[in-house]
Amino acid sequence: MSPATKVEQPTTASHDADVTPELRAFMAASWAEPTVEPIQAAPVAAWALARRKALSAVFPGDVLVIPSGRLKVRSNDTYYPFRPDTAYVWCTGHQDEGGVLVMTPRGARGHVATLFVRARSVAGTEPFYRDRNYGELWVGARPGVAETEVSLGIACRPLDELASFLTRHKAKPVRCLRGVDSGVDKIVGRARKSADHALARYLSEARLVKDSWEIEQLQLAVDATLLGFDDVIREIPKASGERWLEGTFHRRARADGNDVGYNSIVACGDHACILHWTDNDGAVQPGELGLLDMGVEAKSLYTADVTRTIPLSGTFSKPQKQVYKAVLRAQEAGIDAAVAGASFLAPHDAAMRSITADLIEWGLLEGDLDDLLKTQTYRRYTLHGTSHMLGMDVHDCAVARNELYRGGTLLPGMVLTVEPGLYFQRDDLTVPEHLRGIGVRIEDDIVITDGAPRVLSSAIPKKVGDIEKWMKRLQKTK
Repeated sequence: MSPATKVEQPTTASHDADVTPELRAFMAASWAEPTVEPIQAAPVAAWALARRKALSAVFPGDVLVIPSGRLKVRSNDTYYPFRPDTAYVWCTGHQDEGGVLVMTPRGARGHVATLFVRARSVAGTEPFYRDRNYGELWVGARPGVAETEVSLGIACRPLDELASFLTRHKAKPVRCLRGVDSGVDKIVGRARKSADHALARYLSEARLVKDSWEIEQLQLAVDATLLGFDDVIREIPKASGERWLEGTFHRRARADGNDVGYNSIVACGDHACILHWTDNDGAVQPGELGLLDMGVEAKSLYTADVTRTIPLSGTFSKPQKQVYKAVLRAQEAGIDAAVAGASFLAPHDAAMRSITADLIEWGLLEGDLDDLLKTQTYRRYTLHGTSHMLGMDVHDCAVARNELYRGGTLLPGMVLTVEPGLYFQRDDLTVPEHLRGIGVRIEDDIVITDGAPRVLSSAIPKKVGDIEKWMKRLQKTK
């Protein structure tokens, strides 16, 4: 360690023991040089470079600051698992905590990108063996400044140089991605709301159309999700409750990906009528339906979002089949409508037309089909929209302008869900008694192409007979 190396004070807890001078001296000596594994360029590096070039062209002359975020306290001195900001990962491919991307203008040549990352703790220093958050003997080694630079193909500097670097460029206009807990706001200064919002909006809208690498990552996430659904179905006969099934899927998400992409919904019985049922503390009863809304987040942080509604006993009852087939018809109509050049709302409109026609036939609604679609009284039983964008965020591109998203046109490369549902509440007196308490949602992840939509989740069964065969096959497997 050179004399110029800055040694930060370690993050410790109130119950940690003090360090004696003798221990400090003993820990400081006799450490081998860190083993350096061959570093390969990350596959995402070239894609991230192209994204930064496009970003640079939109904001010439401005300093752009995009932080990763910091650890968030769960309780006292324990933290939630860290998940970096989506826009930061999209621009860099970097996923570690604390990082900040700074793009400084370079005349007509665009911007120079510098990634500020946390340096590795130096062997023998107190942070190395005492720091609960970053010390290598506590949390393991992470790529340092040099390793990150080689892997991601971007100039990297230690995070503790960020403040002085930004100070040297404060004369230029600064756009900062705010709302990410990073400490950067204090360095950058008072928010320029319109300028900062324009940056956030661009970083959302630029993700509306996915590149081929992103679609590959989404397919990987969906493939792992299929395995997770298989795991859950195998466990149903011995499940002690909804949380058993939730935990089963989570194991697959952690084994084959980074995590779940959102809180899993395991809704059995009339819990299926609650849209975002994530307590998952109910029973798993034969004869009832189980609505499983789950998605694996790949190691690249792209997430699947798939829903299947299955009969917990392995066979649909007649009323369950009636509702299920109506939702499936609506979903198929929605997928058929998801073509380039159509409006974003076309899948929703097609799905709701199909469902409303069934509600009229069953006597739950009365009147002309077109009039009922205008008044939207069908929403008593459908509740939510049919589609949302999908990517690194399960509800992706959330800051995009309405005219490009919900009021926009579907373009090749967009990835979205198609997920109609019917929810007949147990206490809804407008619903025939034999249908009360039944909730069904079917959701697939699709890519808009120049032709028919590509269904990423097509391998996960969803027809009535296919689901019953799927369950029978898996529950015989020991």
